Amino acid sequence: MKRLFLVVVAMLSMTMTFAEDEHLKNVNNVSAYKMDVNYDKLGEALSLTRDQMEAVKDIHQAFCADMMSVAAASKESQKAMMKNAISKDLGFMRIVLNEKQYKLYLRLLNTTINNRGLNMR
Repeated sequence: MKRLFLVVVAMLSMTMTFAEDEHLKNVNNVSAYKMDVNYDKLGEALSLTRDQMEAVKDIHQAFCADMMSVAAASKESQKAMMKNAISKDLGFMRIVLNEKQYKLYLRLLNTTINNRGLNMR
């Protein structure tokens, strides 16, 4: 009886460990897709005007929502959804930013995506 009890306890412990690892992977995965930024720092880095700052905030907030949708999507559709979200974001930013600002924004976004392990290879 004692052995049976120990076996049951061991099985429950292993099951909970695997469930916890799976939960941590999901949490880490979702946090990688959070693209929140400090808009004051971004505006300073890009030398944005007040009008540009408002437009960039609106565009980036929509991008953040799109990226959270990507995080919630199935693995099969994530790549296409992320490509679409990035293309849409860059298209709108290209309209709002001048060439120098756009190149710097592109570099910042690319670095952020690479640092979070979201490269689309």
